[in-house]
Amino acid sequence: MIYKFTPILKTLVWGTENWVLSGVKGSETVVADGPAAGKTLNDIYGGEFPLLIKFIDAKQDLSIQVHPDDALAAKRHNCKGKTEMWYIIGATPEAHLLAGLKESITPDDYVRLVAEDKIVSVLADHKVKPGDVFFLPAGRIHAICGGCYLAEIQETSDITYRIYDYNRPGLDGKHRQLHTEQAKDAIDYKVYPNYKVDYDPKVNAENVVVTDSHFTTSVYLLDKPITKDLSPLKAVEKNFLVVMCLKGDGKIGDTPIKAGEAVLLMGEDSVVFTPGQSGIKLLTSHL
Repeated sequence: MIYKFTPILKTLVWGTENWVLSGVKGSETVVADGPAAGKTLNDIYGGEFPLLIKFIDAKQDLSIQVHPDDALAAKRHNCKGKTEMWYIIGATPEAHLLAGLKESITPDDYVRLVAEDKIVSVLADHKVKPGDVFFLPAGRIHAICGGCYLAEIQETSDITYRIYDYNRPGLDGKHRQLHTEQAKDAIDYKVYPNYKVDYDPKVNAENVVVTDSHFTTSVYLLDKPITKDLSPLKAVEKNFLVVMCLKGDGKIGDTPIKAGEAVLLMGEDSVVFTPGQSGIKLLTSHL
């Protein structure tokens, strides 16, 4: 079956998040039409859906944050942690984001830098353009900055430790809570040589960009129909395929899709991705 859900649009101090597939308690997306209309994503899946799928439009800088890994989140919050990834769909000329450390610091350095409003000085700053991919394992400090429009795939978790918020008020006029001490134990303090995913996008082919225990994600740039074999996914209990449309329009099987939408496939042996006249750019993800 192929399902399309009614998205949930969230307005935040810095911009908007469009939750197109969500099993987060209290923010579950529901099937938009067909025989299953009105059922939640978790109803369809038969339990909590493991991924949260969003389109994010950042008009201003998001807070600098970090997420705990599964072990720490289970210990502290009785839930999963948050490993995630970003695909840049659109970017203004000055668009950038923060991901990872550019110099080595200690946990005590981190606390001091936050107190001195200098934490940004030790973070890796990346100019971005459409097509860029960033993988963000739990523990990596990060922030989306103004001018970025992106797709986000993450574990189903809403646990965020806010490190720094530029001393700005929230929508209620009050400063948002910081989680300095909680974040201290969650941060990965290692400096890595590269934080962006390097890949060579091929047309009319599957371009795998992330392979992780939490999800595998691929990019498709299509100007003609291709068939994807889904039989290998059946090795996973409760297997599925999420398809996000990043640009253009077309069909997933017989289901129309356009930019900013997503569909969920369950129980299919294969599927045909058919681009519209202007082509289509897709992002797929599965366990």
